[in-house]
Amino acid sequence: MSQILIHQYLNELNTLKKISGTLTEGVVSEAFKDLLKAWSKQNNLVFVSQYGFQSTQKTLIRPDGTILHDLRVPLGYWEAKDTADDLDDEIRKKLAKGYPRDNIIFENSHTAVLYQNGQEVMRTSMTDVEYLGKLVSLFFSYERQEIADFRKAVKQFTLDLPAVLEALRTRITDAYFNNDPFKVAAAAFLAQAKSTINPSVTEADVFEMLIQHILTEEIFTHVFNEGDFHRENNIAHALYELEGKFFTGGIKRDTLKALEPYYAAIRANAAQITSHSEKQTFLKVVYENFYKVYNPKAADRLGVVYTPNEIVRFMIEGTDWLTKKHFDKHLIDRDVQILDPATGTGTFICELIEHFRGQPEKLAHKYKEELHANEVAILPYYVANLNIEATYAAISGQFSEFPSLCFVDTLDNVAGLGIYSGFQHDLFGAIADENVARIKRQNQRSISVIIGNPPYNANQQNENDNNKNRTYARIDERIKETYIRQSTAQKTKLYDMYARFFRWASDRLNRDGVLCMITNRSFIDSRTFDGFRKVVAEEFNEIYVVDLGGDVRANPKLSGTKHNVFGIQTGVAISFFVKRHKQKGYKIFYARRPEFDTAEDKLSFLSNSKLSSLRVEQIEPDKKHNWVGLTDNDWDNLIPLADKKTKAAKAKGQERAIIKNFVSGIKTNRDEWVYDFDSATLSKKASYFTEKFLAQSADEDFDLSIKWSRDLKAKFLRRTSLRIDPHIVYSTWRPFVRKNFLWVKAFNDIFYTDHESTFGKNGGKKTRYIAISGTSSAKPFQVLAGDSPQDYEAIEKSNLLPRYCYTSDGERIDNVTDWGLKQFQSRYGKNAAISKDDIFAYCYGVLHDPVYRETYALNLKREFPRLPFYDDFQQWRDWGQTLLDLHIGFEAAEPFALERIDTPDSRARAAGLTPLVKLKSDHETSVITLDSETKLTGVPEQAWTYRLGNRSAIDWVLDQYKEKTPKDKTIREKFNTYRFAEYKEKVIDLLCRVTTVSVATQKIVEDMVGAHSKG
Repeated sequence: MSQILIHQYLNELNTLKKISGTLTEGVVSEAFKDLLKAWSKQNNLVFVSQYGFQSTQKTLIRPDGTILHDLRVPLGYWEAKDTADDLDDEIRKKLAKGYPRDNIIFENSHTAVLYQNGQEVMRTSMTDVEYLGKLVSLFFSYERQEIADFRKAVKQFTLDLPAVLEALRTRITDAYFNNDPFKVAAAAFLAQAKSTINPSVTEADVFEMLIQHILTEEIFTHVFNEGDFHRENNIAHALYELEGKFFTGGIKRDTLKALEPYYAAIRANAAQITSHSEKQTFLKVVYENFYKVYNPKAADRLGVVYTPNEIVRFMIEGTDWLTKKHFDKHLIDRDVQILDPATGTGTFICELIEHFRGQPEKLAHKYKEELHANEVAILPYYVANLNIEATYAAISGQFSEFPSLCFVDTLDNVAGLGIYSGFQHDLFGAIADENVARIKRQNQRSISVIIGNPPYNANQQNENDNNKNRTYARIDERIKETYIRQSTAQKTKLYDMYARFFRWASDRLNRDGVLCMITNRSFIDSRTFDGFRKVVAEEFNEIYVVDLGGDVRANPKLSGTKHNVFGIQTGVAISFFVKRHKQKGYKIFYARRPEFDTAEDKLSFLSNSKLSSLRVEQIEPDKKHNWVGLTDNDWDNLIPLADKKTKAAKAKGQERAIIKNFVSGIKTNRDEWVYDFDSATLSKKASYFTEKFLAQSADEDFDLSIKWSRDLKAKFLRRTSLRIDPHIVYSTWRPFVRKNFLWVKAFNDIFYTDHESTFGKNGGKKTRYIAISGTSSAKPFQVLAGDSPQDYEAIEKSNLLPRYCYTSDGERIDNVTDWGLKQFQSRYGKNAAISKDDIFAYCYGVLHDPVYRETYALNLKREFPRLPFYDDFQQWRDWGQTLLDLHIGFEAAEPFALERIDTPDSRARAAGLTPLVKLKSDHETSVITLDSETKLTGVPEQAWTYRLGNRSAIDWVLDQYKEKTPKDKTIREKFNTYRFAEYKEKVIDLLCRVTTVSVATQKIVEDMVGAHSKG
């Protein structure tokens, strides 16, 4: 890569020389600047032109370029000179002025000279590709001692912190029980915290705040030289008083001694930074690193990912334009009350202050009276306070306390909701406290603008993490009353943190105002947000959405680190909502960045764009409240395959779909415990899990040797009525891959009565069904028939539509409705002698039709399928019946004659090892490699073409039979018995049969396309 960059530099240099006809520094230096910028980007460094700092001679100097670490400590410098200058003379002059000698490149487009540690270490012609590459590589490989020490200290901090935390917690607990003044002060602080943060705060939470306070005192003191901050800030002061009751002198020094290298490294790096803005960035980086070591669960729950300044500035400028456009007021004008409800480290407030630069009188009023911010976590609260006050001091020239930063959980602070209509109640009673006073003052203001970046974490994936976002009774009730009530989604789950903030902010905003947030983008097109889209169109009059994409789950070709502005997997959007109480109707405007724009591209776009001049598309939502991907087809005229109204219908006359009952695939939340290729191993897992579950005491912490979930914990609490009678059944785990499954309601989370009515009480009924992928799937629409219990993710969020259902007494009930039969008889005539089996097969055939899938692709992402009536019913029925038989009976299909090539792995055999497992396919060469000894060749092209989701059927089999390290610790240590070698012959046989099924399926699919062209 370095060679490529050097060649690009030389080509650009030649071009500049030809175009300009001059060799002056201002012209030719641009080429080398581009080289350094590209090299910096490769190494996650920042290139800054004319970065000013104090020289060794105490004068301000500005090298042509400075390369900074993420900590904002310089890696090195670059100084360009004219070719007409004597380079060595120029170097001597610059060094005499105090230019740094630790790592600096001097160059004049002919010669480059590198100084490191006070000495010239290399000189080369700039046309020598090899040596110029070496010089630049040497420059970028330099590591300042402070940076090396910091990296080393962070690693050591990770190792030392647990012991320090244990010592601190022990001392705090001891003080609580044996130190009355400390106990009284702790109780007072707890009472305040219960009122301002949330009612469920405990003594343990207060102690954790105290620990964070103690651990970070050194950091704040030496970055901003704010040694008095802990004593003056109203929250810090209360915690400092707590600390002073038990943690002083030698006790404090001895306890924190192990962390001194970490603090020393921070002090050394902070000393290198003179710019206030760079100190802010440095503090954010230190804070994020600290938090993720100190408490990674809280970092995840609170969404410790902060907003790039390019985004913040775009949001502020856009909001400013909207307030002027609609209310004839700029953000800085009087009576525009601004709130950041989740301020983090204060980035939005700091940028607002910067935005108001140049208007000192208005800024002073805004700062004291009309800027508000909330934060719920103690560390970012501290950082925000320091950042905001330092930013104001740097711009105004005088220090002033920021009086409106509240330590509060915004979503619990519902006292201010509806204030504009006269609603208000006193949440805090008579508690006399500065923080409470700030909250009460904020709640009495009519908020005109709400702007920010709420937490992104939605739901805990593993209950064993004990890291769940808490509930918010009032806000969750409001979501239920609005977004959920207006939704038609099959399963609506809208308690994501960002949805809660949308609801809170919509209620808190004045009757005339602007709401601007950057959030998860799923509200734009997710099926579950249809009610949200309907409601915001009723509550707001003008909406702008800037869709930044980056949804890795929806497009696996994207990379979170490369394409997402936050480096995460979830797509991101900036939205602006304008509320005007006297205006009727709404307008929605939408802009979308290209799918494969990098994060840098997106930030550059935002940096160089304004909402006021952005090219946007005006959206006209359809009647189902879709904003994007609107369709123009006859979908609504087609016949419903299934819907929840028909499922809920009490009388046959109310049924309006082909299939009556349907059920999701089984979602276990503990796959490694309830699935296994080996039935004996699965039986052992069942015994172990049952034993641990039944031995669990309500008075003890949960035994984490088994996998808990919220559902299992609830079952545990009511286990007097819990039946644990496990049966092992054969199930569909993934496409064309079956495993043994533990059929027991207690240990599977999504396991309904409908599952028992489909497969019988013990899961043993062979019931044919059509499985379709869920409407929220990120992958293309999928369909696959089966006759045994199926996992929820077998074809991604699967829904099963069975041919028959069973009563609790075992009576078989026809699941194709009489209404559906009548629709087919009406279309094709009663003389066609169409049966319900025929209809079931016809449906399966049509669902495989590529023309159908392409025509209705967007509809299939949002709703259960609707089906057309094709002219040749019998042909589509026959295709469907053949596909049903092929896919359900894939294990009995005739094996395809793939050629097997065995080449003994003599090295593995000599070492007494089994062949190295590979299980990979090469579509170009039509080869399947099983291990280091065996290959299958001659795979026909059609076998690769038949795909479910993003994989061929063959690749599904290969992936699922790979040897993988179990995620669950207990499974890994006690039950990790799977070895591919024991299943090798079975897999070879299965691959040959699945090849037959794939080829036959693809032949039918191609015939379907041909049938359309004939028609």
